[in-house]
Amino acid sequence: MVHTKKGAAVLVAALLLSTAASAEQRVLKYNADYDPIPLAAMEALIADFEAANPDIDVQLNNFDHEGYKTAIRNFLTADAPDLANWYAGNRMAPFVAAGQFMDVTDVWEANGLNDALGSAAASMTIDGKKWGVPYTYYQWGIYYNRDAYKAAGVDLPGEGGVTWDQFVANCEKFKAAGIDCLTTGTKALWPGAGIFDYMSLRTNGYEWHMDLTAGKVEWTSEETRKVFAEWAKVQPYITANHAAIDWQDAAALLVQGKAAHYVMGNFAVGVFKEGGMTNDNLGFMVFPEITAGLPRAEEAPTDTIHIPAGAKNVDDAKKFLAFVASADAQTKLNAAIGQLPTNKNSTVAADDPFISAGFASLSNAYALAQFFDRDAPAEMAKAGMEGFQEFMVKPENLDAILERLEKARQKIYK
Repeated sequence: MVHTKKGAAVLVAALLLSTAASAEQRVLKYNADYDPIPLAAMEALIADFEAANPDIDVQLNNFDHEGYKTAIRNFLTADAPDLANWYAGNRMAPFVAAGQFMDVTDVWEANGLNDALGSAAASMTIDGKKWGVPYTYYQWGIYYNRDAYKAAGVDLPGEGGVTWDQFVANCEKFKAAGIDCLTTGTKALWPGAGIFDYMSLRTNGYEWHMDLTAGKVEWTSEETRKVFAEWAKVQPYITANHAAIDWQDAAALLVQGKAAHYVMGNFAVGVFKEGGMTNDNLGFMVFPEITAGLPRAEEAPTDTIHIPAGAKNVDDAKKFLAFVASADAQTKLNAAIGQLPTNKNSTVAADDPFISAGFASLSNAYALAQFFDRDAPAEMAKAGMEGFQEFMVKPENLDAILERLEKARQKIYK
């Protein structure tokens, strides 16, 4: 009988311990929209986080990209998770303005992120506060064919690239050799926005460009015309039938040496190499300075994680943000997905010159733009990209294009 009582006491104690353990296990709900490879990389990172924090259970609910765009508007209002994926810059502004993302300035300050994530800081800041943490990005810039330079008798860019005047002058030499100085494929519109963004960032600077995409600048203003005046200097040297071809078709022109340069994102490197290019004849440089002295901003679409205002487990959500922002976590995640860590203290593969060049370019940038169709509302982005394509085909239509875009601005940003 004594033995039975003792057994019962042990059973009760075990049940109490079990209950206490399960009570200690705090749930962290995380809504995201990862493709398969990034999903596996983030799941591995979550496993690391849970191993270091055994009292936290991260429950990842993954959506497809398109479904997520609708879902986030619903769940931020009705049933907010503790963490949610989104994007930097103007793309997060509506959620900030609606009070649906939480201010996480304290996470940045407590973990030295203003320095470690310095280049991404401006795109995460609204009203002087930080509204999320970036975990990956990739660079845009100019990819070039060294063999095309040789064929045209043009000196290769130095380590610091070339000046804008040199770039424009070289275009004439490439033309004389029967080579397109600059290629793009704007059948799907968006590649032309990459050229526009750099023209804008280099002519008038990051703050002006962000004001333009936020609807605060008139498309018919003198400053806007300056952007197109610079673009007009290279317009005659862009692949003539760009409006009829896709970006992969333009990539083939670079591969074949029929074009010398391509303003494109790092995701295209795989396509260049599949076409037969190697590190020996494929080069990368940052877009040249146009207006002297402007701080160098880069085009780097940035993926971010936020804490919804309706989050229930805020303390652990902040702990997770700090973890994902760390140099080690970002090194591991981005090595797995082939992109760049936003933490400048992370490391990247030394054997990939394009990843290394991109990391150096972005880690030292003044600020990052997110790409025109992320920084501008969808309706304005479409109108703008149609205008950019038309300008490259018929630059004489500039006045009509700008007037049309100004009317769109007045209607869309009411």
